[in-house]
Amino acid sequence: MTSTGETKPGDTSRPSGNGRTLALTVCSAGIGGTFQYGYNISIINAPTSYIQSFINDTYVERWGTGLDIPQVTILWTLIVSAFSLGGLIGALLAGPMSVHCGRKNSLLVNNVFLFVGAILVLTCKAAKSFEMIILARILVGINSGVSMNIQPMYFGESAPTHLRGAVAFSSAVFTAFGIFLGQVVGLTELLGSKPLWTYLLASNTLPGLIQLLTLPWFPESPRYLLIDRGDREACLHALGRLRGGEAPVLEMEELCREQQQLVNNRSGAASKTPWSLFKDRDLRSQLRIVMAASSAMMLCGNDSIYFYASYIFLEAGIPSDKVQYAAIGTGASELTASILSNLLIERMGRSVPETKGKTLAEITSEFQRKRDTKKKRKKKRGHDVCMYVMSASYGINGDENTRRQDIKPGDGSISVVQLVCD
Repeated sequence: MTSTGETKPGDTSRPSGNGRTLALTVCSAGIGGTFQYGYNISIINAPTSYIQSFINDTYVERWGTGLDIPQVTILWTLIVSAFSLGGLIGALLAGPMSVHCGRKNSLLVNNVFLFVGAILVLTCKAAKSFEMIILARILVGINSGVSMNIQPMYFGESAPTHLRGAVAFSSAVFTAFGIFLGQVVGLTELLGSKPLWTYLLASNTLPGLIQLLTLPWFPESPRYLLIDRGDREACLHALGRLRGGEAPVLEMEELCREQQQLVNNRSGAASKTPWSLFKDRDLRSQLRIVMAASSAMMLCGNDSIYFYASYIFLEAGIPSDKVQYAAIGTGASELTASILSNLLIERMGRSVPETKGKTLAEITSEFQRKRDTKKKRKKKRGHDVCMYVMSASYGINGDENTRRQDIKPGDGSISVVQLVCD
């Protein structure tokens, strides 16, 4: 008779240990990964007026005349948009980095962009240059673009089959948590005041430092070690650590079959280029699913709520001293929805929560349009409700990351197309 705690040879349905190493790996990679994406989206909103004043003051010192409000707004929008441009560059770098440096090492190297950006932000006042903020936001965007693609890949390749969906979806939870925490840190009582706004924008270095101190102690992706590097012993060791005991035989055999299939197809482990995706007939269905899901989720405009929350809530009639607290509600709504969605997807599948989330966003948009024709007081209340509900629907749609991990090739080649859609 087999004891309760014994694992049969070849059994991969459950890990042989307690999975503590896997859980700590997820936390370490996530806090310096997609957490940074959410955090850097939300922290830019709190110092909106301070950065605009800095832009105008800098321009006056240089040229002896100030800028008009529309001109300041354009420069401010350029600072905000620089983050998305950096994200696209990061997406282009993610595939080659994941193959040449490995999943774990790519996340570690990725922090260089973050630290350089923080230095630029901290010194922009002394240099009297708002252009340094633009460059810093590009670098932070590169960091987010890389982490958004490599982290789910790292999670999916490190987790056992029965936990792969939940572990991959934790990327969305880390993003929502980063948004919420960034809004809290941006409060006037903390770092959202005029003397401290540069420290607020540079506070993203703390999660990066935590990752640099902790992630090197955890194993690399077993798939990368075997298929990309061809190191079977290192793969066995990493797989054993992640499973809390010996490497599962069936899981190792599955990796070996995948390696052999790549060799037989003469495709090796090389990263695909974006153009090769459109020419590969075997990947077209996956490509269509990724583009449809990503476009539907990102075109809802939810990120603009975090970037321009001050403008939106002021337009809705919220007092200026209460806007920061109203903005926290959007982050809290998305965080709650993402956690609840994580509990639902394993029971309902990927499509149902995502469809319901998008339907909820559509209903909310229609409700807001109808509210615009009502009395002003009702309009204000309608705006508030719509903001929170749309944030919640975005949290539900976050399981698109999980679906992308389920269907994309292991080299991360689809990540570029997904970030272009984003």
